[in-house]
Amino acid sequence: MASSRVVSVSVLRLDTASGPLHCEVAVPGSKSIANRALICAALAGAGSRVTNVPDGDDTVAMLDALRILGVAVSQDQEGVSFTSALDYENAEEVSVHAALAGTSSRFLTALGALRRGNTQIDGFEALRQRPMRDLHIALRDLGVNVASELSEYSLPVVVNGEHAHGGELNLSSSVSSQFSSAILLIAPYLSSGLILNINGERVSESYVMMTVEVMRAFGADVSVDVQEEKLLRIRVQPGKYVATQYFVEPDASSASYPLAAVAICGGEVFIAGMKQDSIQGDTGFVSLMMNMGCEARWTNEGAYLSRDPHMALQGLSVDLKDMSDLVPTVVAVALFAQGPSTITGVGFIRNKESDRLGDLAKELHKCGAKVSVLDDGLEISPHLLHGATLATHHDHRLAMAFGLVALQVPEVLVEEPDVVSKSWPMYWEVREQMLRSCRE
Repeated sequence: MASSRVVSVSVLRLDTASGPLHCEVAVPGSKSIANRALICAALAGAGSRVTNVPDGDDTVAMLDALRILGVAVSQDQEGVSFTSALDYENAEEVSVHAALAGTSSRFLTALGALRRGNTQIDGFEALRQRPMRDLHIALRDLGVNVASELSEYSLPVVVNGEHAHGGELNLSSSVSSQFSSAILLIAPYLSSGLILNINGERVSESYVMMTVEVMRAFGADVSVDVQEEKLLRIRVQPGKYVATQYFVEPDASSASYPLAAVAICGGEVFIAGMKQDSIQGDTGFVSLMMNMGCEARWTNEGAYLSRDPHMALQGLSVDLKDMSDLVPTVVAVALFAQGPSTITGVGFIRNKESDRLGDLAKELHKCGAKVSVLDDGLEISPHLLHGATLATHHDHRLAMAFGLVALQVPEVLVEEPDVVSKSWPMYWEVREQMLRSCRE
């Protein structure tokens, strides 16, 4: 008789807020900026140092992979120091594992494409399902040998850059801006540089511009052609990155959660180190919250957001294609608004760690929420909510958004809460600290 195996699932019961929040929150460094800076520093080599590096799973996966690739990296509480660069002439076969880190897997695939030896990039099963097609085709167009080992255009993949070259490349940005960013990061090391033409629908262009700014900080010669506020062409001259001391900004995506918490509960929060002129597009979340009825104030030390709890939140209609990581956060706030909200421009986030449209709506339906899935977004109609057990679908952003919903909805339980370690391992502890601010 076959025996059944019971798989235990960890569950976290979340407390509600007893009143307005009054707190100061330090968010981790931006994992998006950190991963770009770490690639540049790995190519620049000795003398580079990247500080305020976050300790989430994605960054850990990147650093582990760089060490396996032979880059000499040391880490202390303040940051990461480099004493050697990637040896792209090395013909040794190397295998790296990106765990569940989509960005890291794509950047490492491009980095491996500079090496003379075979580089295998793999990840856990959920990462093997993430789209890689446009990146693999682009690398082949640049002369890189790309061989998927299980199914075409997926991980695990083996790349070899023995015959890599530069030139002009057409790349769509309709699935993920990470493909463009991955190619751009290695572009200075291609023999004739790169002219990247961005075609089709553009999504998350702010992340491509973030890549350009980090590259420039490491000495790359990059020029950008823009027409009607759309990226058309990026030119990268051949050369090398220079050793740089680089500070990673606080993560604007992570900051959205404490900012949203105050939007939902009322009160005031201060985000230390957050800058209005940030290279992160997700800083625009502050403006979204202002449109919904909050007040904001920027200083040299950071950002303040407040809401009078007697003033109702307003619904909004917004295209979030350039701030797509914020969709679950905006939805969480919209659940408590006075009127309906519509989010558009984000159909492509079905291919993130989860289906961030369908999975998000399905879980919130368990709480009684009225959330409708559109072709390219979501409609949210405020409705009386109740507690439920919510699955995170291996997605840190769903988990953190559910933590926001639970601020006002009793008896919300979150399955596999440790998934937040991908970007903010201390998220639940910080949430508890915020709750204490309304009890004191």
